[in-house]
Order: sequence, then C-alpha cells, then structure tokens
Amino acid sequence: MEKGMNFMAIKMIGVDLDGTLLTSGNYISTETRKVLQEVSNQGIKVVLASGRPLSGVKEFADDLGLKGPDQYAVVFNGAVVQALDGKVLMSQEMDYQDFTTMLRMQRLSHANLHFETTECFWTLDRNLCVQMQINAAFTNNELRVRDKKEIPQDFTFNKVSFTCDRASDEVEKLWQALPDWAFQSYDIVRSLDNCIEINAIGASKGNGLMNLAERLKIRPKEVMIFGDQGNDMSMFNNPDFYKVAMGNAIEDIKARADYVTDDNDHNGVAKALKKLVL
Repeated sequence: MEKGMNFMAIKMIGVDLDGTLLTSGNYISTETRKVLQEVSNQGIKVVLASGRPLSGVKEFADDLGLKGPDQYAVVFNGAVVQALDGKVLMSQEMDYQDFTTMLRMQRLSHANLHFETTECFWTLDRNLCVQMQINAAFTNNELRVRDKKEIPQDFTFNKVSFTCDRASDEVEKLWQALPDWAFQSYDIVRSLDNCIEINAIGASKGNGLMNLAERLKIRPKEVMIFGDQGNDMSMFNNPDFYKVAMGNAIEDIKARADYVTDDNDHNGVAKALKKLVL
C-alpha cells in the first residue's frame, strides 16, 4: 500500500541501523547518505534508532552530518533517548534484582550474557563467544569482565543481550526455554538468530520515538520509520507511524508495513524516501 507523502506531512524519520541503514558491510551507501542528507537539509529530523549504545551510533550520525544538541538517537532498543552531544533525555534502567534474574535465565542454556550501560558492557563470562566480542567492537565499547562479587548492589543497566556464535544453537535453546513470566516482566526480542535482547518493560524503539516526537511537538502521523528485525516490531506496531519495511525484513515486519522497499544492500532506505518523501 502506498500513501502520498511530502515534506509537510513527515517531520521525523526513525531509521534502524543493522540490516536497514547499514549494508552487509556495515557502512552507509553513498546513495543512502546523499538522500538522508537531503531529507535532513529540508528540516526533517533523521533519528537513528538502534539496539546499540550511542557509542555505536555516533560514527554513522557523523557520516550523515548529524551532530549537536538538536539531533537525537534512540538507543538500547529505546531504553535511552539521547541528544547526539550525549545529553540523556530519557532513560529506563534495570537494577540489581534484574541482574540476578538475568543470571538465573542464563542457566537455561550456555549462551553468553552481557549487561549494557551508557559507559560500557559488563559480563561475568570468562569464555566469550565471538559474537559478543563483535558486538563490543562494532559499538566501540569497552567490555568489562568481572566476578559477581565485584558488581555493586546499586548496579543499573539499560539492556541485556544473550548471544552465541552463529554455528551454535544455544540462543535457540534459551528462546524456547524462557518462561511466560519473563515475557510479562520484560521487553524481550529476538533481534538475530543468535541474539536475544532484553529491556525493562515498556522500553522499546517505538516508545522511544514516541517520547522524542512528543518532546519535539511532532505528531505520530508525521513520523516515518524503517526497520527489518524483531527489535523493530514496536515501531511497526504503532498504528500512526508510516511504516517502511526493508526487502530483507522478516515476514512479521513486512506484514505490518505500509510499504516494502528494496533491501539494505540495494539502497532500500534511499529508494523509499525518493518515492514517498522527496
């Protein structure tokens, strides 16, 4: 389904990173960069919405020319909304009780577990899977390995990730074993086959974008979003956002989309913006 779009109608564009804005090579294509810069120059807010922390978003914001206190990102799957200068506008955290709950969940499989904060990643695991190391490297994050006794009682964190290497089925085992109460107590998404991400209940990309839109006095119908995976579902469940699914998106995302564009390796974001907005 297509809807007529114009610059007067859309005032904010929320764009997922991995599998959406970024190619398989982890960069923004020349064409996509050019089109997003054109959109931004027209006064439309381009907001990167990612499961990554700000440290893993900044280089791509810089690549698009987005900088300063009046440009924003929705990070940690929506648990944190930040200005690109680092100022936190909204933060939803989990605490030490949640920390011990996550350790109990980990016993259901042999997946690695790490806790993400705006400063660094923390883990109690000594044998780190390659995927966890990749996650830390891709987000320019320090990964601190600690014993449980070294974690203070006032420890708080924004997101949890369970990971395993792509050849392993440990994340699948954990996904199948998670009890119903966990899904009622936390926001849990399967962002990749080998990654489960957990946030405080109510912390999601969709809610983060809504929070930011309200702050900027932008109506939900003036927001367009792009995504491809399970951690984008909250954006696609918003009845008012104009929803664009990538050609490489999972079927549940495509089913909720107003428009399906090309995949992330063939300028899907740029093609949709040129057709629907520019």
